Amino acid sequence: MSRFAYTLTTILLIAAVTLFTRALPFALFGGRRKPPAAVAYLGKVIPPAAMAMLVVYCLKGISFAAWPFGLPELLAGTAVVLLHLYKRNTLISILGGTALYMFLVQMVFV
Repeated sequence: MSRFAYTLTTILLIAAVTLFTRALPFALFGGRRKPPAAVAYLGKVIPPAAMAMLVVYCLKGISFAAWPFGLPELLAGTAVVLLHLYKRNTLISILGGTALYMFLVQMVFV
């Protein structure tokens, strides 16, 4: 198989699997059918758990023993929490915290 055919096959397969996994919940629970209690529970529990896991992953490399002692990460994380408490909008919170973090690491804590 040529490199082009291999790449094209890989892309098409990934696209098909992605489409299938996105469409499956609508096919199973679309219309008036109510999802099982386990699926509803997972729908409530997984998003906060995933966010907590991402926070731990992002903060795992902070060195509190060397400059800047994790200040950009802590300031940006605090900004995310405060923005979310103020606006109750996840997108604004994430974008604001990311913009503040990028500003801090590129302009302040150089």
